[in-house]
This record gives sequence, structure tokens and C-alpha cells, in this order.
Amino acid sequence: MKIIGVDLGGTFVKIGLVDSSTGEILKKSEIETKVELGGDVVVKRIAEAISNLAGDQYEAVGIGSPGSIDKNNGIVRFSPNFPDWNNFPLGPKLSKILNKKVYVENDANSFALGEKWFGAGRGKEHIIALTLGTGVGGGIISHDFLVTGSNGIGGELGHVIINPQGPLCGCGNYGCLEAYASATAIVRMAKERRKKFPNSLIFKNEEITAKAVFDAVKQNDRLALMIRNDVVEALAVAITGFIHTFNPEVIIIGGGVSKAGDILFEPLKRRANELVMPSFKNTYEILQSPLVENAGILGAASIVLQREKL
Repeated sequence: MKIIGVDLGGTFVKIGLVDSSTGEILKKSEIETKVELGGDVVVKRIAEAISNLAGDQYEAVGIGSPGSIDKNNGIVRFSPNFPDWNNFPLGPKLSKILNKKVYVENDANSFALGEKWFGAGRGKEHIIALTLGTGVGGGIISHDFLVTGSNGIGGELGHVIINPQGPLCGCGNYGCLEAYASATAIVRMAKERRKKFPNSLIFKNEEITAKAVFDAVKQNDRLALMIRNDVVEALAVAITGFIHTFNPEVIIIGGGVSKAGDILFEPLKRRANELVMPSFKNTYEILQSPLVENAGILGAASIVLQREKL
């Protein structure tokens, strides 16, 4: 069966035609979102892009959208990337144009579903998925079901508070996981300490990025190591809490920050193992997402599979 996966972002929309049995992306395209044109125009542009990509040769559409999503009705209740989309019926509008079933889910939840159907969580029923990018998103799958809470907006794992006296997070609270482990937080930490470590390798190029920090870790740069250790500690504390609460088989980490690889994952695994209760040791794995750049499209396609349980 062929499915359309739509990775809806504030700047770009990525669309893929996916073979549901293999997870292969048969075709894909990308268009500018053009949020400023209004929701109805964005929906029409997405519909045109889907038709241009796949014609009528697909069964249904899954959309991973940022924000608070009423998944039962396909409505975007609120999204910071789409200021005028309050209670916007994204699913019904697109479904009407395409005459196909359209399922909408929060993008972090769709990442978790993508890992379950096509990634490191394949064959697992208990999964924690974290995506470390500009922010930190998360999804919880327990007993093969996506856990979203009474209003469908639960699973905000990036906003678990690690340290109430910690840095200000974009959500308005202090010390959230996102304020420590996102690419934005990593860059902030580097800038805050620049005066004390002006000769750090992090600053050899004009642009300060999370990648520059992890590249400097490989050369035993003192500031880079300090920042990496802060990120690891925050992640380990949060993940330990998730392990104790949900008893997952796997904790899967994706997003741009995850590309740091072993210099992030090896100390993270060690620290989490130090923090978990003895009874939880050896009950879980911490894994890097294998989906990489295709995570958004495959996650969106997985929404269809999860809803229809194909």
C-alpha cells in the first residue's frame, strides 16, 4: 500500500510517497510553506504538491504538524509556527480537496510512530522517542498505543523540568530539558561562556552551532567538553525519569543533535545506567534514530498505519 507522508514545518513542507510495507520513500518533494498567505492557501498548495507527486496513486495522507493537535478531528488547536491557525481544521480541509482520508498528529508524536513502524522501535510495544533539534520533542508509546493524555496534548517530554533554578526555556518555565539539550540551548551555553573561553575551538568559525561544539569535543576542547557533559547530565536525568515512569524497551533519540553520535551516546548510556534503580538496569536500550533526514516523512506516513492498524 502507498501512503503520503507530509512533514509540515513553518518554513518548508516535505512530502513523500511511502511504501507502507518497506518504509521506502518512492518519491518526495519539498515546497515553501508560505504561512503568511493564510491557512486555506497553504492547504491548497499542499494538495497541489501531493497531486503533482503521486496523482491519485495512494490510499491516505498523514500529516505531522507542530503544535497542539486534536487528532480525532484533524484540527490544529494552536501552533507557534502558524499564528493564525487557532482551531484550524487542517485534516478536513485537505481531505475535502483530495477526496482521501487525512490524519493529523503532533510532529513529535509522529516521530515516535515513525520509529515504531520503520525505525529503531520496530517490533517494540514500549517506546520513548526524543527528537533533539531547535527544541526538544517527545513521544510515548506504551502497550503499542501512543500516549497523549486526556486532551491529546500530553507527551511534552522536552518540557519536563530538570532544574527549577535552571535557564529560562522558550515555554516560560525554567530548567526544562529543552533548555539544556536542544541545539538552541547548546549554542546559548557556548555564547554565555565565550568570555571565559575565548580561544575555544567552538569559535574558530563565525557561526556558532551545536555541530561546532561536538566537533570540538572530538579534539578535547575544554569548553566543548563542559557543554557536552551538561547536555548528557540533563538527558540522563530526564531519561531516568522516563524509564522509571514508563518502563520502555527502547529510548530512541533523533534530531540534529543526535548526529553527534558516540560522543553523545556513550557517556549518556553510562550516566543513565548510574542513575536508574537497580531493578531497571538492563531493561532498556538507548539508541540513535536510523531515520535521520527521512524521519519527518516516515513519521507522518506512520500516522496512517497507527490509526488504521494495517
